Order: sequence, then structure tokens, then C-alpha cells
Amino acid sequence: MVEDFIARSRPSAPTPHPAPEEREALLRAAGVPEEHWEHTGPYGIAPLSVRMGMRYLEFSPERVVATMPVSGNEQNVGLLHGGAHLVMAESLGSLAAVLHVRTTLGLDRAVVGTEIGATHHRAITEGLVTATCTPITLGRTLTCHEVVMRDEQDRRLSTARMTNMILADRG
Repeated sequence: MVEDFIARSRPSAPTPHPAPEEREALLRAAGVPEEHWEHTGPYGIAPLSVRMGMRYLEFSPERVVATMPVSGNEQNVGLLHGGAHLVMAESLGSLAAVLHVRTTLGLDRAVVGTEIGATHHRAITEGLVTATCTPITLGRTLTCHEVVMRDEQDRRLSTARMTNMILADRG
């Protein structure tokens, strides 16, 4: 079912929303706890995160942890692509900000990224990357998170920082 969704999400038109049973399968496969499914939007998991093979190990406003394989996410000389680091950081930072808004603040508001940057410390050519996202600041209008990516030997690969804006209620 997950593979079918991935195959359908490759055309030049916008990715179709998954059917409810597909969304549930995507969330389960990605390791998102069922109590947070309502907070993850119409796709459940971003189609790009699915294609990159991200799996969530921890999922709370204080800490989001996920893994991603290097395989399939390399640049042309075989290193993990720098953009893959940023996709992973933005995925975790965005979800952590949404969890803060929905569970900590108790608000039903959209969150949008306003800034992201990363420093790459070490290259990786194989294995699994683990990213840990923790808050730097959690406010009512802005959040800022640090995302540290490490290899299987616990060596730091990159450090990213992401800022999200919590949009005003449009109701």
C-alpha cells in the first residue's frame, strides 16, 4: 500500500492525498504514534519523507527522533546529499512545531518554516542517519529547533537550526 502511494506521487501534478487507509498505513510504517495522527495533516507523512525512507522513533513536542537510510539519498559521488540533511531537519522541525502548537498550546493553527540552515561536519556513504530534534525556544508566534544528525557510531554529521512561525487564527 505504501509503495502504491509512492508510485502515484511521482507525476508532475500535485501529489494526491492518500485514502484514509493509505494514510493510516503511511503513519504506521513511519512509526508515528496513533495519538498524534490527527496532528499530521492530510498526507499523514510528507510524501518526500516517505520517499527518503524516514522512520520516527520518538514523537513529542520536546523531542522528535527519526532515522533515514543513506542508500537512495546520496549525491553523485556517493555521499549523503546535503539536501537530504535539510529535508530531514525540516521534516522533524516542522512536526515538532506542530506538536507544540497542537498539544502544548492547545491551538489549531498552521505552522510554516521561515528559516533553516545547517553545518555539515562529517560525510557518510552508507548506513543509517539518526536525527534528534529539540527545541531552542517555544513561543506563541515562533519556535526554533536544533536538529542534530548522527551516524551509527554516534558521530555528529550535521547540525541544523529551523525557525517556524505559528500563523494567526484565520477564523
